[in-house]
Amino acid sequence: MIRADLHLHTTYSADASIPPKTIVEQLYAHPYIKAVAITDHNTLEGYRKVRELASAYSDILIIPGVEIRAVGGDLLVLGVEEMPPRPWNVEDVIDFTHERGGLVITAHPYRAYGLGDLAKKYAIDAVEVLNGISPSHINRMAEILAKEMKLPGVAGSDAHYLDEMWKVYTEVQASSDVDEILKAIKRGAVRVAYASEKSIHF
Repeated sequence: MIRADLHLHTTYSADASIPPKTIVEQLYAHPYIKAVAITDHNTLEGYRKVRELASAYSDILIIPGVEIRAVGGDLLVLGVEEMPPRPWNVEDVIDFTHERGGLVITAHPYRAYGLGDLAKKYAIDAVEVLNGISPSHINRMAEILAKEMKLPGVAGSDAHYLDEMWKVYTEVQASSDVDEILKAIKRGAVRVAYASEKSIHF
């Protein structure tokens, strides 16, 4: 079992101020969160930099990720180390990701730039039901969406600033291996939790 923050931004996102080096240092020092998906806006460069810095540490895992502003809503793409070709529409991003063995998660579906109910039209793999910077009623709407779609619910801090990091996490029943984590998420072997509370199963 591994605990992961599946949505975190670095200075490679124009609206974020978290240095990649800080993410690696804090992840290494964290008592139980040992994996993170770097999901900068429309770029994989933050992931590549964090992965490079983390290569010196054997007990932390950096998951490939990006948050894509597709036409219709934001998508978290995990497990793929290349960007889909533009223009980014939801179906094309999903097809590109699935062809490469990755996962697509609808990010904060009922907040600004979320897919909302339109998510039901698409072959997404999971719903972000616990977003660390979303109000509780928005997260609750996402929980309902996941249940209606019979999809796993995952958690990510969506941190853009230092004080937002590690507030929530996804507990994944998998080893510290990206492929195993992606498979476990897809089959629903996950729980979401606030860092200070018991985990919740969806």
